[in-house]
Amino acid sequence: MTLDGGPAADKGARHVPVLLRAVLEHLEVRDGGVYLDGTFGAGGYSRALLDAGATVIGIDRDQKAIAQGAGLVAEAGGRLTLVEERFSHLDDVARKFGHESIDGVVLDIGVSSMQLDEADRGFSFRFDGPLDMRMGGEGPSAADVVARATERDLSIIIAALGEERFARLVAKAIVKERLKAPLTTTGALAAVVGTVVHARPDRIHPATRTFQALRILVNEELAELAEGLAAAERILKPGGRLAVVSFHSLEDRIVKTFLADRSGSRGTSRHVPAGSVLAPTFKLLNKRAIAAGDAEVAANPRARSAKLRAAARTAAPARPADAGSLLPRLPSLDEMMKGR
Repeated sequence: MTLDGGPAADKGARHVPVLLRAVLEHLEVRDGGVYLDGTFGAGGYSRALLDAGATVIGIDRDQKAIAQGAGLVAEAGGRLTLVEERFSHLDDVARKFGHESIDGVVLDIGVSSMQLDEADRGFSFRFDGPLDMRMGGEGPSAADVVARATERDLSIIIAALGEERFARLVAKAIVKERLKAPLTTTGALAAVVGTVVHARPDRIHPATRTFQALRILVNEELAELAEGLAAAERILKPGGRLAVVSFHSLEDRIVKTFLADRSGSRGTSRHVPAGSVLAPTFKLLNKRAIAAGDAEVAANPRARSAKLRAAARTAAPARPADAGSLLPRLPSLDEMMKGR
């Protein structure tokens, strides 16, 4: 699905994305520049880019997000194009619309507030709905994984992607419960997790980490991020800016490692021949990640864990993509579906 015009939809309340001011400052948005919002969502970053005079290509794998952006497309007067696609293909999308290089890319990694608020999407245990979690609606759902993955694979995934210290107990409880009846709703899964991960005052919900792990797995989010960073490297013009907002350590580690490698800030062993050292493709704009201030966190609790990393593209040629080197070694979704 592509939107580049048409009737306006209801605007609704304007969405203010996390770390918006810092993102715009680091992108150095210029009037007439071309920018790509790889995670369009509710359109917050795209609207701000448009307000600054930019032309924007917005990408989202969620068809609902694209459809709900019709109103903003109409308002933009030809300066906004929305495309239903994964942001790992953002360079191909930009070229499809006639841009061999662009001025900036912004990525807001993870699930959107809009998706969390829709019970029928199955992202949140706050509402009892189908255990789905798919951003684009294709491929195995979270219910499929819970039904077919082995106890060992469930334990590995929940520990690695959810950083859940009780992952083995959670996996064991899931396998035991699914023998009695399929776990097909968010409420049913949350209840099972709650039998082994107990609630504590002022702590996150017991099911939070398990739900995070399943969502990341089902949507292949870490591979998508690694491939998206390489795609941004390929399409940004010299001096173009990349800004990435992440919300947990797994995502931030991938962004940090990629930019450190591409900027040369990790250093080089003295044993490496001088001629084999590749020229940096990015220049870091900050040595450390930028976090939200107290005022923003108070206004938007989601900003509490947000981190922004940004870099400027150099004139060096893009390097061959090597997404696998950035990812943890885990059982694949295909393997899990085979119940190996």
